[in-house]
Amino acid sequence: MKASPVICFGQQPCGFFPRRFLYAKFVTARRLQAELGGEIVFFYHDSDHDPRETQTTLRHRKTDIPLTLNFTFLNKTQRKFTPLYAKKIPPGWHEQTARQLPAYVAPQWVRAFKEIPASATTVADFCLELYRSMALLDGIRVVRSSDPAFRRAACPIADYFVDVPHEGELVRARRSATGSLQLHEGGNSFITLPATPYTAEQISPARDSRLRWMQSVLGCTHYIAGAGEQAYLNPADAPEITFVARDPIDRSDEAYTDA
Repeated sequence: MKASPVICFGQQPCGFFPRRFLYAKFVTARRLQAELGGEIVFFYHDSDHDPRETQTTLRHRKTDIPLTLNFTFLNKTQRKFTPLYAKKIPPGWHEQTARQLPAYVAPQWVRAFKEIPASATTVADFCLELYRSMALLDGIRVVRSSDPAFRRAACPIADYFVDVPHEGELVRARRSATGSLQLHEGGNSFITLPATPYTAEQISPARDSRLRWMQSVLGCTHYIAGAGEQAYLNPADAPEITFVARDPIDRSDEAYTDA
């Protein structure tokens, strides 16, 4: 008997209201499921650390002028180097941002934003809760790259990051070709961290090793690839997968807030 389809797509937390290209992946996955059956898996790559991933561009409801918002961060180390699953939301950010939203999103989304529980204290948790409030995750299994159980189950990879303590914070350091752990400050500037032991529970993949690492646990049959992913994904890393381009959508990098 043929295995039931496992339709997967991956994405970092990409705006507290999801960017439109992520919404298009949800739509593509549901279309495929209607055609093929099986389950949908959202591989939530919350191990990434780039603060630009959560920039959220909204348009004024009357003037259509765009406004880009983002989380604020407790300190410079957290902003630059802490993985998204561990970036803490400072007190007051939720309330201050909520006051700006009525001019930019429909009342139902203002309410959804305000009702995010206080337990969502990190950037990744907050984004996921809002996606859930928007019903985007209904019937979809969410798998997080930060999950220690997932990391333990994943295959060994040579190109990876390691979550380690630095200056009182958790940071995501790149393993270099020499085996040292480094933080990239920009350009040719790096901070080399002291040697420290680590386990599989601290490891997350780099861009080019992510597909094989993810697939070793999920065993997906179909993968929905965004425009950026299509440029670097190597299908030879997972020849058993059928790759599907996500459906097109306009203003793909702006936030999805359609009512």
